[in-house]
Amino acid sequence: MDATPYVTIVLPCYNEQDHVIDEVERISEAMDRSGYTYELVAVDDCSTDQTLARLREAAPRFPNMRIRAFHRNGGSGTVRRIGSQEARGEIVVWTDADLTYPNERIPELIEILDKDHTIDQVVGARTSEEGSHKFLRVPAKWFIRKVAERLAGQKIPDLNSGLRAFRKSVARPYLRLLPPGFSCVTTITLSFLSNQHDVYYLPIGYSKRAGKSKFSFVSDAYRYILQVLRMVMYFNPLKVLMPPALWLIGIGLVKGVVDIVRYGFYLTSNTIVIFISGLLIGSLALLADLIVRSRSE
Repeated sequence: MDATPYVTIVLPCYNEQDHVIDEVERISEAMDRSGYTYELVAVDDCSTDQTLARLREAAPRFPNMRIRAFHRNGGSGTVRRIGSQEARGEIVVWTDADLTYPNERIPELIEILDKDHTIDQVVGARTSEEGSHKFLRVPAKWFIRKVAERLAGQKIPDLNSGLRAFRKSVARPYLRLLPPGFSCVTTITLSFLSNQHDVYYLPIGYSKRAGKSKFSFVSDAYRYILQVLRMVMYFNPLKVLMPPALWLIGIGLVKGVVDIVRYGFYLTSNTIVIFISGLLIGSLALLADLIVRSRSE
């Protein structure tokens, strides 16, 4: 293994015994042909099957693979965070071991970053949806993506793709923000966009996953929505808090005028509550924005 690889590929592995070696082979062959020096960090997230044993058995065939074994299940976000923090390469690649992503195209993502230094992250934007619960996932993901676009102020073709490459030096301040679950990919996307780092979207295909999905529609969709709001609040709280504050203040003013016309110089209690609520939320928005700006400085 090269002492200072240019690329680190973080591969979370959890109960992937039947296909993990196929994925390692596909990634290794593509990277060997690319000419980029690399390390493949296969992180076993405390699998309950033979995933770790298969990786260790195949290790002599893949000199650029480094195996990291967790003693408890930390979740894909924890795997990606620790793998990225321990990465030796300047460019870090995230992908999955379930045969869904076209990992033979990883060198394309790296090449975009290598040739254009104004781009800080390349996301494999999926052109189709082949995941489980497709009937529910498609509208839910569309809604979450639209909320994220509205809050981030720009178009996001794919908010939560698991295939992406980014510069470690740029991502380092945001790695501590990654949650343990699937919403880690949403977090790293919004972290870059909210801080004006250029993100490039490369259209890719997406295949039906091998093995059983670990995605839980209700709980994971709920966490995705919370994470979108949390990240925008963390970097730009005015985007979340100021619109409802202005709406409440506006409604309170209009209702106040109506009250004066109907009752003379008398304001009803709900008018006062609406107006004061708007002022309180607006004050909280300004205070939160001040804290964010002070933290950035």
